[in-house]
Amino acid sequence: MKWILSNAVCSLSSFRPQPPQVEAMPTAYRTLTWLGPPCASRTHKNTFSRLGVDEEAPTQVPDWNEELQAARDLPQGSLEERLQRDRVLLQVNSAFVRAVIQGAEAVVDGFVEPVNGNPEDPAFLWGGLFMSQGAASAVFGGERGRRAAQRLELKGVQAYSDIEGLEGLHTLPTAIVDYRGVRLSAQGLAPGLESSEGLLYGVNAGPQESPQRRQLLALLARAAKSLCLQRHVVVAANGHQVPLFTSVDSQGLLGADGRFYTLDVFRTFPADANFCPENYQADSGFPKSFPHSLCRLRPELVQAFIQHKHYQFTQHVREKLDENGGFEECATTSDSRATSAIRAACKEVGSVSDIIFEMRFNPSIFSPGVSLPQSESVSTKLQQRLLREAAAFIITHQIPAFVEYCLQSNETPLDGASLKQAVHQRGINLRYLGYLLKAISQSERKEHLRHIMRTVIGEIFIRSTRRVFNRFLQGVDVPSLSAAVSHFLCCLLVPHFMPTQVGEETKKKSRRRGRAVGACESTPWSTLTGAELWNLVCQDAVETYNISDSFGSGPNYLVEHYGLQKLSLLREFCLKTGVQLRLRDYYFDNQSKAPISPDDILNIFPVVKHIQMPNVDASKACRAAQNSIQKGLLDQAHEHLKEAAYLFSRVCNDLHPDACYCYSLLARVAYQQGKTAEARSVQLKAVVISERVLGFDHPNTIHQYVLLGVYMYAGGEIALAQKCLLRARLLMLTVHGEDHPYTATLDSCLGLVLTGDQGGQFLKNALRLNISFFGSTALPSALSQHLLAQWMCSKGDYRGAMTHEKEALTAFTSLFGEDHPQTRCSKEFLSTITKQAVQVERVIRQAGADNVEQTVECLTPTTDTILEQIVLVTGIRNLTQSDRFQEYKKRHLERKAAALKELGIKLTTEPITSETGNSAQETGCGKEVEDGGSSVENSNKSQQEQPEKDVSVESAFTASVESHVPGPAEQNQHEDKADGDRADSDTAGPDAVVKTVNLESEVRAAGEETKTNVQNGVKSSTVNREMKSEATCEEMKSDKENGEINGARDFTANTSVLKSKGTWADVVVSKGIVANGTRGKDTAVNGVADNVTANGIVEE
Repeated sequence: MKWILSNAVCSLSSFRPQPPQVEAMPTAYRTLTWLGPPCASRTHKNTFSRLGVDEEAPTQVPDWNEELQAARDLPQGSLEERLQRDRVLLQVNSAFVRAVIQGAEAVVDGFVEPVNGNPEDPAFLWGGLFMSQGAASAVFGGERGRRAAQRLELKGVQAYSDIEGLEGLHTLPTAIVDYRGVRLSAQGLAPGLESSEGLLYGVNAGPQESPQRRQLLALLARAAKSLCLQRHVVVAANGHQVPLFTSVDSQGLLGADGRFYTLDVFRTFPADANFCPENYQADSGFPKSFPHSLCRLRPELVQAFIQHKHYQFTQHVREKLDENGGFEECATTSDSRATSAIRAACKEVGSVSDIIFEMRFNPSIFSPGVSLPQSESVSTKLQQRLLREAAAFIITHQIPAFVEYCLQSNETPLDGASLKQAVHQRGINLRYLGYLLKAISQSERKEHLRHIMRTVIGEIFIRSTRRVFNRFLQGVDVPSLSAAVSHFLCCLLVPHFMPTQVGEETKKKSRRRGRAVGACESTPWSTLTGAELWNLVCQDAVETYNISDSFGSGPNYLVEHYGLQKLSLLREFCLKTGVQLRLRDYYFDNQSKAPISPDDILNIFPVVKHIQMPNVDASKACRAAQNSIQKGLLDQAHEHLKEAAYLFSRVCNDLHPDACYCYSLLARVAYQQGKTAEARSVQLKAVVISERVLGFDHPNTIHQYVLLGVYMYAGGEIALAQKCLLRARLLMLTVHGEDHPYTATLDSCLGLVLTGDQGGQFLKNALRLNISFFGSTALPSALSQHLLAQWMCSKGDYRGAMTHEKEALTAFTSLFGEDHPQTRCSKEFLSTITKQAVQVERVIRQAGADNVEQTVECLTPTTDTILEQIVLVTGIRNLTQSDRFQEYKKRHLERKAAALKELGIKLTTEPITSETGNSAQETGCGKEVEDGGSSVENSNKSQQEQPEKDVSVESAFTASVESHVPGPAEQNQHEDKADGDRADSDTAGPDAVVKTVNLESEVRAAGEETKTNVQNGVKSSTVNREMKSEATCEEMKSDKENGEINGARDFTANTSVLKSKGTWADVVVSKGIVANGTRGKDTAVNGVADNVTANGIVEE
């Protein structure tokens, strides 16, 4: 009988569906989760009770440096070789990071003895790793300087590792880990020196000459050119002048393995002059003092500043040439005026060369403990000037640009991680958070920026708290960790929390368990009070971010004054410190009971920062897809994205943030092509990747859930679409709260997919938030007014619908003018509901006169209309102001005609499409009724019978996966590549005429369209990295046209949220068969846009 049952179980298990590979494969790096299962026990796999004995001790200690260098030396001749090399590099680095985590736990828990016997700077050897805290030098700022040096060392190693084409110069495998308040730097063991003269480069290397030294200097010179570092001279301790291509601390050596290594690269990037008060003085409030002296500029800021300088250089050259007779005259006569103009411009912008534009920076300027020779005074003054200008560039350009971006865009940060990414992409260090907070406070529209101020305040508070927590944990022994952490959190989040509560609670539990009490109350950590902790946090915030009186007297001040949530603060604290809590509801308003008990602390995980290994070929394919999308070539973009997805699967098994972005973009392209089932399947994979790699409540995961809900709704899975949107909304409430623009987008989507009064409640909240963040005349508010009017029509409330549609019409008129299709559509919709209201009023009066009960006829939008409006709200397609669109087209034709006339080529005359007339579907107005209350289906049918029309859509793509926002440097790079893009657009399709003017390319089909032709007849125009494509209405019927896609992970929204009664397990995403849904034809967007598209009838 037992044999029969076992066979039955085996046979049933064979039919059990296996999970997808992306759900079963292990991730390359550990993803921190701040919540654990409610049934978990702290004794299960608890690092607090380790015995110091590894379960599976390795038979041989790995040589991490040799493994990494051998992987880097793999051949790269073919695609297959490059994929194999990238995969091996990722595997080696992943194994190295896992070893670092295990080593940090062993070292901090006290199971490894130091090898040097120095209590001030202990060093450890474990598992082939060299781990140390680093020396706390007073020159760098003590403990804060030591931590900054470890972080900058990792960034320097990353910078040298990312240099393309530099073979022969190596760096050691490096990672830093924070565990129990201690930061350790871990590196692979160096191979040793080749000989007594193995140290070939550095201040202490001494004068020597050898072929190996010349070879190393050539490698360092190439690296310096890539990193924009200037060759300079410093004075050594013995008085000798030493020329350097790197920072003064760097060393170059020839290892015993025959490879060249560079070490100690933590001062690779130039210094931030805004925090070097001993070197110069300014009247702008900077420079300021900082707790440590290792304030360096970010590489993103260096690139943006160089682009800014290059723009100034071209402007100066143009002005000089105009003063001397113009460019054409100077170029034809071959005189010295052009050379003089270039030399003058080089001197004006501070170029290190006087004949070409070249910007390089001296990393030793404004660096403490570095002496520069007097003979280099001219170069030193120039470098000091450049660094001051670069530091001022942050204040005058980058921070105001970020504030303006937050005002105009819906892709605003949701939490500390997204805020950090957004400011880092613009080269703004986190030490400028205090100045950013001041800039927001002084803004005239600070009320519209309250969500950014809330996020900045929360990030400052949590970072200051983490520094206090690190010092707090270092005095706690292992058995008391859970009690100490829970006590710290109670003091932090509960006002006037007293430590006696912890002692009493411990007494009660100990009496029940029959153990003695006494040690708990006498420990130093147990005497910490809430007021003392709050003072320490405020003091750190003042020293680091130069803010005062921003935190008030306690946590309730942050909640009342800024709208912060204590649950959001708890989440941020756990993610930054590695603390994992039990999954349950936490209440912080009870003054008599501790909200977090020691049993709620499940674990403390090491938080690791490591080198990111690039996926070169997959990233190139993804960028090629973005370029194709910008030109309107969705078929090519689809092929590039499929190639990129394949390459990601070969290298990292799809478990990578860039792979998540690639799949999300592929799903959008497939949806725009009418492949709804493919879009749903691919987007589901993107959701799984985001959850596993970034976290279940990461902002990107929230956005991916919203997109999955859209595609599920398009496929007819309405119930699952509602669950996805509700889950996204629940996570949004936890991460940030209700008062955020993206909450408005979620509420708008839920209001459209839900039925009954609940949908109207969501739409009203969306309208309220849109008005509060963008104003009543902004495009998001106008769209919300229209959606609410449409919902009221479905309920028979025509008077209320008229009121809201009038507000929408006023906003559309002020934004676009009276002749814009969106305005005309709103007028028609208002006229229709007005006629319907009059008709209903007449019927009701007639029924009252005849004493007959009359039912009010309601106008209900179709599923296709709702889908198109969801696409507009989520920003998949954007409506923009189109007054300049026709101007661009007219100028294109004029310049094209002039150019062809000069070449003696006759220009084929083509009619220009007008901006007249368009259906409600094209503008997203959703006019469902005609006279007599006809439905939207009749309107759609009449649209299909009309002649061919041009549909204009716009798309704005960003280049990075975590809500990447292009900075000025990237924008300028795209402008520099405009000519290449124009050349590529010449081959966009057959029978096409290409017109280019001012970075805009326009491809217009010359042949006639048919219902099944999905390639010809595509008209695209690209202006400033945005794409507008025009397709015929017949193509819309085939659901295969090339349209517009927003490739960014849009954290966009314009609405507020209702309290959700859901729980953490509210959403179950099942995999079903999705039928191809109707492809959208709308050209409206959610958010403020720059340009305007128009939809008009093609003139024959």
